[in-house]
Amino acid sequence: MKTNEERLGEVLEHLGRLSHVRTAEIPEIPLYMDQVTTFMEEHLQDFKRNEADKVLTKTMINNYAKNNLLPPPDRKKYSKDHMLLLIFIYYYKNLLSITDIDTLLSPITEKHFRADSPVKLADIYDEIFSLRDEQKDRLMEDVKQKFASAENSFEDAPEEDREFLKLFCFISELAFDVYMKKQMIETIIDQLREERPPLKDKKKR
Repeated sequence: MKTNEERLGEVLEHLGRLSHVRTAEIPEIPLYMDQVTTFMEEHLQDFKRNEADKVLTKTMINNYAKNNLLPPPDRKKYSKDHMLLLIFIYYYKNLLSITDIDTLLSPITEKHFRADSPVKLADIYDEIFSLRDEQKDRLMEDVKQKFASAENSFEDAPEEDREFLKLFCFISELAFDVYMKKQMIETIIDQLREERPPLKDKKKR
């Protein structure tokens, strides 16, 4: 059985390997649905929990379009901006509801999913992900601190239980951190929803 230190080492190693899709990697020419799913599978496979999982399927893309998260394709082809939106949706979907994602992305698609937009969607994407490496370094340090705190817990527990209880404490710290950050995100999105006038016909955006 692995020690807690070995588990932490594997977690940090996996985190260190994760990398985002760079805009230069996305084809400039529009892609058909099969090409979109193939691209996403190749470039986001490190984020999958299980090998058999699918990063993106045709059904998912159709559902995103149906729920107005994604503008319709042009003659069944998806542009580079479509791809960027799909990557944002991929990161958000395991944390936020479809309604919350819609509230968050609607201003982006309405103002920046246009050729004449002064701030291109690719510029927004690059600006956000330019902070990624710094954020990842902070995250790794925070994880190490949480692990150290957990390792100092349950010192008086029976020896046969101590290792798992320390691990349980570490996982609980991580879970509580995610929960609180999710609460903050949802609060901000609720504020945006209240401040934003309802659209008469979202399909016209």
